[in-house]
Amino acid sequence: MNYKQHTIKGPVTVSGIGLHTGVVSNMTFKPAAANHGYKFQRIDLEGQPTVNVDVDNVVDLSRGTTIEQNGARVNTVEHTLAALVGLQIDNVLIELDGPEPPIMDGSSIEFVKALLEVGLQEQNALRNYFEITEGVSYKDENRGVEIAALPLDDYRLTVMVDYNSPVLGSQHASITDMSQFEEQVAPCRTFCFLHELEALYKQNLIKGGDLDNAIVIVDRVVEEGELEYLADLLGKKKVKVEEEGILNNTELRFKNEMARHKLLDLMGDLALIGRPIKGQILAARPGHAANIAFARRVKKLIQEASIKTVPTYDPKKPPVMDINQIAATLPHRYPFLLIDKIIHLDETTVTGVKNVTMNEPFFQGHFPGNPVLPGVIQIEAMAQTGGILVLNTVENPEDYWTYFLGIDRCRFKRKVIPGDTIIFKCELLAPVKRGIAKMSGQAFVGGQLVMEAEMSASIVKKDA
Repeated sequence: MNYKQHTIKGPVTVSGIGLHTGVVSNMTFKPAAANHGYKFQRIDLEGQPTVNVDVDNVVDLSRGTTIEQNGARVNTVEHTLAALVGLQIDNVLIELDGPEPPIMDGSSIEFVKALLEVGLQEQNALRNYFEITEGVSYKDENRGVEIAALPLDDYRLTVMVDYNSPVLGSQHASITDMSQFEEQVAPCRTFCFLHELEALYKQNLIKGGDLDNAIVIVDRVVEEGELEYLADLLGKKKVKVEEEGILNNTELRFKNEMARHKLLDLMGDLALIGRPIKGQILAARPGHAANIAFARRVKKLIQEASIKTVPTYDPKKPPVMDINQIAATLPHRYPFLLIDKIIHLDETTVTGVKNVTMNEPFFQGHFPGNPVLPGVIQIEAMAQTGGILVLNTVENPEDYWTYFLGIDRCRFKRKVIPGDTIIFKCELLAPVKRGIAKMSGQAFVGGQLVMEAEMSASIVKKDA
């Protein structure tokens, strides 16, 4: 698994028809900054609104996963997202001039080829993994669906499907290393059963469906008259099938291609959690509705963990920002630049480290003979940590100042002395509005809470 975040080296475009809408579109993958994540942008709509890849933005699950935000909708996102997850790409802007990504051949392989052709770029930021620390599961007994996640210091997925079909039987597929994705999972195409085909057309779906971009499974004997009807439905001169098999006798790329495609869908849908996962995912008979329900469950765990978890600090791991990068972002200098490292940074949370030493100048006059880190210094260090978070919400942060506006509910729990390492964690309480940020902050030493407060700050452009 990648340790650092990655984007792509340059833009790359794929074009084609959408599976369900039947609309031809051009989709361009563009590089994005660290911690940007995945975002779609509907450049064909007024204002070119963006849609964050977030499970909270899922609005429809009719044979695919559809997201909507800011008045813009993007249909059938799972194959596109699976390609990004499989290649361990973290940050990309996906421009789209239509309502749906191209279906291509019904798999993710064409997206993978395009992304690899332009190349991947490592970024100076750590991947923000969410580690499954205890089992979490989702079950739909009516549909016989179950998805579970177990602790694992890696990302592995296993899928089992059973459609009670003489053609398919029971199938399972696994991915134990993301390096397997390109060859073993990405080429696997979407599919449906013959009895579903007409119903999907009547539901105004699969307008762009074709035997070139989907596998149609025939699990019963079909009369010649029905074949003629199907040919007309699909816009073909003729279609054929053995007594039981695949319409037009399409050759499968793998014996278990259907299970592998379900694994592909699961990877794409779980991208909507918003963070890469460390864990073992086990899924029996998954589908988009179950995938998204499970993704929502995991996201809820992430939100709860962000409130409860004490940050951990491993000095052997490289920081997200070292002291030189902090100095390039904050205007503070000796003796008032108080943060040594940033070890975590995302859209809502930041974690900083301060090593307390006896050499710091304020110990000369603050309790000589009994050195205790002044509370105001702790607050200022926390504010500087929060300043990194606030500046992360704007482009070109070096063009902005942050000013400390206020502090509430400040409590000091334990004294801090030379030799301690303080871990500061700040989290936005709400999105930044009109340049005003409100944050909750906590300070820990040895896993124990030593100080907490709520802070507000303003962000102002330097030439304003």
